[in-house]
Amino acid sequence: MISIPSLWLPILLSAVAVWIASAIVWTVMPHRRSEFKELPDEEAARKALKAPPGEYQLPFAKGAAAAKDPEFVRRTEEGPVGFVRILPPGRPGMGKAMLLSLLHYVVIGVVVAYLASRTLDPGAPYLAVFRVAGATAWTAHFFGAVPDSIWFGKPWNSTGKLLFESLVYAGLTGGMFGWLWPA
Repeated sequence: MISIPSLWLPILLSAVAVWIASAIVWTVMPHRRSEFKELPDEEAARKALKAPPGEYQLPFAKGAAAAKDPEFVRRTEEGPVGFVRILPPGRPGMGKAMLLSLLHYVVIGVVVAYLASRTLDPGAPYLAVFRVAGATAWTAHFFGAVPDSIWFGKPWNSTGKLLFESLVYAGLTGGMFGWLWPA
């Protein structure tokens, strides 16, 4: 059996490669630029949405009984219906977000290392390692986002874009593990 600490290099290199690819996806490639749209009256929305940072539901019911209230039903049928995320005022800090995303990719690398090290022997062929590591990485990168489309109305085309991106990230991860797999 292969120890997870012995896979530190593919864990870190795959995390850095995915982090760089993700940065390129969000800053250079045009397919994500249509994700967000401008509100019809942004200034009125800003004034109406003065609330502490957090996640909000519109309309909101405090429980199952409140969701049956005719007034709540009317507001739901009338719309708008949605979920709103309010961030703290000021420009969002990129440093913390970039560090946390890199840490997220390291954690995915550790999970990939765990599953690959428990299913593959030392000296396993590149393609075998690529398949196990890549499939595990793809599952981690993609499937966590699907419930946002199922339950919270995130557009399916956005989730579809993530499907493509996740395949790229999985290829990078599988490639790093296959290349650096212990003999």
